[in-house]
Amino acid sequence: MNLTGIVYRPPYEADSLLLQVTQGCSHNKCTFCYMYPEVQFSVCPMEQVEADIDEYARYRPNARRVFLEHGDAFVLSADRLLKIAEAIHRRLPKVETIAMYASIQNIRHKTDEELRRLRVAGIHGLDIGVESGLDTALAYMNKGHTAEEAREQLLRLTAANMDYSFNAILGCGGAELWKENADATARLINAVQPHLLFIGSLHAEPGCRLYQDMKTGVFKECTIGQLLDEQERLLCQLDLKDTYYFGSHPSNIVPMQGYLPDQKQEMLAAIRETREQLRAHLNEFPKRGGEGSILNR
Repeated sequence: MNLTGIVYRPPYEADSLLLQVTQGCSHNKCTFCYMYPEVQFSVCPMEQVEADIDEYARYRPNARRVFLEHGDAFVLSADRLLKIAEAIHRRLPKVETIAMYASIQNIRHKTDEELRRLRVAGIHGLDIGVESGLDTALAYMNKGHTAEEAREQLLRLTAANMDYSFNAILGCGGAELWKENADATARLINAVQPHLLFIGSLHAEPGCRLYQDMKTGVFKECTIGQLLDEQERLLCQLDLKDTYYFGSHPSNIVPMQGYLPDQKQEMLAAIRETREQLRAHLNEFPKRGGEGSILNR
């Protein structure tokens, strides 16, 4: 397969075929992001995409799920995505879902009719970095959307019967706004009722603006105690009918996953138990390893 550079995909896409249709990220301006710092965004030639699909058809003909790479493949026009979907279904007839990263901006650039057509073609399971419901945090993180714009566009996906993952980041408001970030993010999540809620905590790697801002004190990072408090405050306010909470990313102090609302009390108990276990370390900052993994829990 013609996958170039470092390849990222959500944890739950581990068994999916990874098909590259773009290179880099069309936005590539998020304050915290270090995924494609030196990669100029480009669209892969259709000939290359079709050749890769042919190769997959030879050795994984029974594949049921495809994840389109790189950063936000949903930036492609509806016509281009439909052409890719048609090529996938023609050569891999058992594929049921074609998923990819998406942003609020590139949902906004598609009409309701285009969203419906894409869904009929098997395109859904979008992985969307909403990050926060707090406009102050969204502006600092340079996401390119407001909370209200996120609400509007995510509800359009729901109307088109498209499943998606709402990705939220604990700590986006920093040490000064962790309560406000939890409250605003909970309100937005409740308003849109996502199929999947993906939770991580804010971390920075060399090469992104956030890393420098943390080093210089421009951005005040949350302590372990504040991250636990924010996670608990967020979870307490969630009023969801049927959402899978995926919080097993290594950046979380309390890795956990389960269905909401059924396992809500169990999750809250896990947070409170962890707080008690880490009582001597609550005022410390998280020590991070690869992918933001917590080393001092």
